[in-house]
Amino acid sequence: MPELRAPGRERAPSIELEELRGISRTVAEIEWLLLILVLLYLAFGGPAKEDEVPITAALFFYAAFVMSFRYANFYKRETRWKIAIETWAMIVFITWSLWFTGKLASPLLNTYMLAVITSALTLGKLTTLIEVVLIAACHLLLGDADPAQALFTLRGLGALAAQLAPVVLVAYVTTMFSADIRYGLNKAKLLSETDELTGLYNTRGFAIVSDRLFGQAQRYSRAASILMIDSDNLKAVNDAHGHEAGNRLLRQLAERIQAELRYTDVPARYGGDEFVVLLPETPAEGAMDVAERMRESMETKPLVFDGKQVTATISIGVASFPEDGQSMDAVVGRADRALYKAKAAGRNRVERYKPE
Repeated sequence: MPELRAPGRERAPSIELEELRGISRTVAEIEWLLLILVLLYLAFGGPAKEDEVPITAALFFYAAFVMSFRYANFYKRETRWKIAIETWAMIVFITWSLWFTGKLASPLLNTYMLAVITSALTLGKLTTLIEVVLIAACHLLLGDADPAQALFTLRGLGALAAQLAPVVLVAYVTTMFSADIRYGLNKAKLLSETDELTGLYNTRGFAIVSDRLFGQAQRYSRAASILMIDSDNLKAVNDAHGHEAGNRLLRQLAERIQAELRYTDVPARYGGDEFVVLLPETPAEGAMDVAERMRESMETKPLVFDGKQVTATISIGVASFPEDGQSMDAVVGRADRALYKAKAAGRNRVERYKPE
């Protein structure tokens, strides 16, 4: 029987955390690229002599900001708020650099694109829109015209729109591209955690979800139960009626299992004709009741295939936390032993785990 090892507190990090770490590495590369661009402009004598000191100071403080976030663990946890703060700091650094390198005539003006791309790839449409508005305000600050005149005259608005058009276009295209990538990744994640035939979790998906729920049971000393469920006659149905009938039997079994569960319960196809269910907040007595309802549902409602009724039954093993084990693997193993006992005792029955 495979072990239910899942990402947890002391195991592999969660998928969400892994995604944030990947995004964070990309943001770090963009930040260093921005620093290198401004440093190269300074090194090759771009700004006037009197402007070199404020630009050098900005480079120093922004590099210190990046180092503290990235390597000094000033902000240890990876979150989208952390990335948002970094993009705002990026806009402040770019605006300061532009102020001393020609303002809107600066060759560094397009570095605003780096902040927009970072936000669009990682923070979504709303945050990106806010940052585009912030960049528009910076354009007004850097412009020579009176902001009121730029905002309330047709000519001023046209000039501002022309300046911001590339920024808005890049924000829109990158946001759409990012949404498509995220949709594809979520779809792939769903497929990797779901059994294609029954629509239930597969072993991997079950491990991810059950680890968190079982961890809560351990932390707060709450009851939890495991049902191990096995079809008694899948092989006979396959031999007599073909694999399509067997597949329909498995789908029907999945539906009968789900019909007896609460929203918080976690069912999964464990492999072949075996299923597993985690029942949070459920002691052994309650788990036995749920298991018996499942068994009766399968026994009393035959599968209809090619106009013929095909009777199918199931056997179920039940084990509970904390009395039957202190870990997820232990409880699953003992529910599996109870299932073996139910099969050996004649099938079509529910057995509670009992120590030898």
